[in-house]
Amino acid sequence: MSSQPQAQGLPTAAAPASRRAAVIINPTKKTDVDIRALVDEACREEGWAAPLWLETEQEDPGRGMARQALQEGVDVVIAAGGDGTVRCVAAELAGTDTPLGLLPLGTGNLLARNLDVPVDDPAGAIRTALTGTERRIDVVHVKVDEAVDSDIFLVMAGLGYDAVMMGDTNTALKDRVGWLAYVDAGIRNLPGKPVRTMISIDGGTPIQRRLRSVMGGNCGKIVGGLEVFPGARIDDGLLDIMTMAPKGGLGWLNVVAGLLRRGKGRGTAVEYFQCRSAEIWADVEQDFEMDGDHLGTASHISMRVDPQALRIRMPYGKKDPAILTNPEP
Repeated sequence: MSSQPQAQGLPTAAAPASRRAAVIINPTKKTDVDIRALVDEACREEGWAAPLWLETEQEDPGRGMARQALQEGVDVVIAAGGDGTVRCVAAELAGTDTPLGLLPLGTGNLLARNLDVPVDDPAGAIRTALTGTERRIDVVHVKVDEAVDSDIFLVMAGLGYDAVMMGDTNTALKDRVGWLAYVDAGIRNLPGKPVRTMISIDGGTPIQRRLRSVMGGNCGKIVGGLEVFPGARIDDGLLDIMTMAPKGGLGWLNVVAGLLRRGKGRGTAVEYFQCRSAEIWADVEQDFEMDGDHLGTASHISMRVDPQALRIRMPYGKKDPAILTNPEP
């Protein structure tokens, strides 16, 4: 039986290209499971190509790796680490069409908690990163002490007491008991003097306070189920500002009461503001942190919301007006 000759010079249909993920992993984060094996297996089962693996370095905690992943044209970039790794990767993905996936390996994992990404189920987090619902969220640009270049945060940034607490957390204790180590640092640093601080909301006339801490928030939840910025939404184009001003012997009790009242009341121990931008000046340099990373000291910071600048993967089933269409199969 003769075979039909093939037509010459005609293009053949190319096989559809497999989607590919880049995984930017912090190698210092120790886990009880083989993360690489889990990701490789999930990619195979979902019909994705073998992932691109990139490790962070002490000198570069993720930004250069994220730029490389974008140059490779991957379909999703998965940040495998703590909130610091997530923040650095997101800084490069913001404003692009490449989504961010989260594989929480840190202590706080604050962004993952706010988006209901599994923090104790690596396999579930990987599946979410590959095939979850896509959503746009805000990022907040920050300039410190008149720096030329800005940085970003996704959850919160703080000047004062909260940053001191982050910087003074015992690393060995954190490895043993997790986020409870922050409680230890918080208690040890309760003593201290308020600092004269000025805050301008949306370019308005600065208000003056004597504060232990001023924080900017993009979303509300932190570890332990505590909601520091009640009602804050990660996609509303607004920045939430919270101040803490303990006074006298019962000062911190008044702060706790203010947090429980969610800022409602006549006292100034805790105050909340909402805005699109804020500028903060302190008379004395204060410790500064973003998304849980202690970043030194500062006396002047400015914050500006970039609405829905980052595409991110999150679990199915969360009702939200900012949910985008599902990723193409």
